[in-house]
Amino acid sequence: MKNPLLSLLTFLLDKMLTFINLRSNCTSVSDKNGNRYETFIFTRGDLLEVPRTLFVHFGIYLGDNRVAHLIPDILPALSRNKSYIEKMVTNKRLIAGVLAKVASVRVDSVQDFAYGGDIIINHMDHNISNKPLSAEEVAQRAEKLVGNTSYSLLWDNCEHFVTFCRYGTPVSFQTEKFCETIKKIIRDQRSVLISAALGLALTLCMGIGPSTTLPCFLLTFTLWMAS
Repeated sequence: MKNPLLSLLTFLLDKMLTFINLRSNCTSVSDKNGNRYETFIFTRGDLLEVPRTLFVHFGIYLGDNRVAHLIPDILPALSRNKSYIEKMVTNKRLIAGVLAKVASVRVDSVQDFAYGGDIIINHMDHNISNKPLSAEEVAQRAEKLVGNTSYSLLWDNCEHFVTFCRYGTPVSFQTEKFCETIKKIIRDQRSVLISAALGLALTLCMGIGPSTTLPCFLLTFTLWMAS
């Protein structure tokens, strides 16, 4: 018959060794601003989200502190210098990429991907009815798409990229929310009055002519018919 006290001590010792081993295998990385990211909580194929001021940025974790993400970037369209292109995408490069509708699926470190923000893991699983694909298939899909690509703020953005990789269907809740907001503005009859007032002011300032009067009339008429 086993000694209950001995069994309890053995159990506690086993748990302590497991905890010590887990802690010894934990890894964390820090960016230049001192923000720390515990990469041991990420697994290959995870969908990562970083809430930013005006939008949420998305990526797929590939393992070994690497994240594949689609990001607007003008530099690949202007230069073939890999050493420059591989550097972290700055805000100027990003904005220029949005305007030029060019982007790339690239692999960056966790800290460069996060850009100082907090990371949320697999939050999209609660919002999409499709079950996630296997982790390895998710990661392989992301890896196959690495390279230059076209970009659309509404129809082909970083959210479309990660949802295609993880769920097999490209969707963007940010796009849907934006479109719903535009619909509300269009349906609000006050927007018709505002557009009419702005159109009248523009016409008075620039003079009556086809280049000013016609666009103002068409915009106001379209809003009126949609409201």
